[in-house]
Amino acid sequence: MKRRDFIKNSALGSAALSVPFILPSGRLFAATGSRMADHVVFIAFAGGVRQQESVLQQYLDGSQEYPSAGNIMYNLLDGAAPTDKLVYGNNNANNENIPIPKLLSQTLQQQGTLFKEVNASSVGHYSGVNTLLTGNYMYSQGLRVKPLMPTIFEYLRRHTGEKATKTWFVGNGIGNSIPLLDYSEHENYGSQYGANFLAPTITFGSDGEKHLKNAKIYHPDDELDPMYKMKYFLDNVWYSQGKSLPNIGNTIEEKAEIKQFVKDMFEKKDNGTIAFPPSGANNDGQTIGYACEVMKRFKPTLSVVYLSNVDGCHSNFTSYLQSLHSADHSVGHLWDYIQNQIPEMANNTAIVVSPEHGRNLEPNRIKDANAFYGYDHSDSNARRVFNLMAGPGIDSNLVIGNQANGVGDIINITPTIAEILGFKQDMNNSGLVYNNNSLFDLI
Repeated sequence: MKRRDFIKNSALGSAALSVPFILPSGRLFAATGSRMADHVVFIAFAGGVRQQESVLQQYLDGSQEYPSAGNIMYNLLDGAAPTDKLVYGNNNANNENIPIPKLLSQTLQQQGTLFKEVNASSVGHYSGVNTLLTGNYMYSQGLRVKPLMPTIFEYLRRHTGEKATKTWFVGNGIGNSIPLLDYSEHENYGSQYGANFLAPTITFGSDGEKHLKNAKIYHPDDELDPMYKMKYFLDNVWYSQGKSLPNIGNTIEEKAEIKQFVKDMFEKKDNGTIAFPPSGANNDGQTIGYACEVMKRFKPTLSVVYLSNVDGCHSNFTSYLQSLHSADHSVGHLWDYIQNQIPEMANNTAIVVSPEHGRNLEPNRIKDANAFYGYDHSDSNARRVFNLMAGPGIDSNLVIGNQANGVGDIINITPTIAEILGFKQDMNNSGLVYNNNSLFDLI
């Protein structure tokens, strides 16, 4: 259904009754808007993605000394793959590079709306993702500091009453202060409305093997301390801040559920049954696999998945191409998994994809093993990104903007998620978002 038809036929256009319940904020009624979908997955395609290798599909053209162009993101975007100088896939036993087969029969572009040229005024990793999650450009905010403005997690939980286990932030590590983005320091929001943060490569890596793998199920009435210790581990407290974080509002039952989830994941890891992408899993692929498991178990209303392996572009352009291609495969796998393995979320989930910023037009002169130059992120080209969304109520096979006519900004992501989940007006009434426009308002 097209968005305009959805709105016309929904309760947004007519009077409707709602069942009242008490929210954590003390309000009596639920959010004022109608949902377009009951679930949103936001892929923060972080690490810096150049327009040239993504939506412009130039591959090696213009960036290296090879006239080879084509689309290496063919689960997300329309376009034929490169046919020459193939270095972007996986190496086989003979050390030959083999592109990963396409997973989706229809690209996400065909299923949804692509904003082809979007502005990203902030070109730092932490500040960029901070902007994506708060709808504010935090130019003066440094690393190792909680967001000063509320995150989309807090808006969701405060204004709709969602519980903590319905809100997840899954990252591929704990660098760049990423674990700090699960909630803000704003006095009207804060930790009690935060998201559960999970860094799978840490939780289920060597640290997890040491601290969590053989942990027992603790009785919630008289053995809470070990459960709290596990919560602190999951929050990566000693890595990110060196001190205990406030409680984000998981109930005793939710803490026990998370503990059981972690225990089950170690068993699935040992059995080789984690829902990893079929082509294998680098850090981003592992993040996607465990994100699939989180969704399968908790059916979150909002899941934010942070991918950043493409950050290797600073010194290894080949690795950057491989990571970009692999991340496309991983996102395709996640979308396919939702539609075919999680019936509660199938056909009732919207996906939003955005890099936090792009990369430079000119190289930095660092060469990799293929003699390909690396690229940093500091010039005007690094402020160019794309946005993509698909799901219920979102126009399909629609392209907005082009290289000569940019439409949209990364600050539009937070209002977009809020509109899909039906609390955009409540969020706007807070007066705390820089720009109230969602991507829908720009179509």
